[in-house]
Amino acid sequence: MRPALLIPLVLAVACTTDPNNPGVPVFTPLTAMTDPGYAQKRGQVEIIVKTEYDAIRRDIDAGGGPVLTAAMDAAGIPPQDRPTRVIQLQSDRGLFDVNPGALVTALMVFGG
Repeated sequence: MRPALLIPLVLAVACTTDPNNPGVPVFTPLTAMTDPGYAQKRGQVEIIVKTEYDAIRRDIDAGGGPVLTAAMDAAGIPPQDRPTRVIQLQSDRGLFDVNPGALVTALMVFGG
């Protein structure tokens, strides 16, 4: 193996201590391929976000609501972390307005 090929591998491994849930959005496709449970959970969150996109954005603005709660439940976000996560979602609202996938990824990262 050529040394130049090892550099990206070393950098990728150095980015995480848990290969089953790296928490780095760049690695999300890899995690989904290697962990069927993660893929199923992400799929549930994605369905909620994309089918109820306007409602979940309203819930974020309001500081909570039934659709946001359902998405957080599906993502596995602990109840005690949710107030902080709502504030984070509100601060990133501009990103989520143009990219529902970013909202899915954020919820999955928050859920660990």
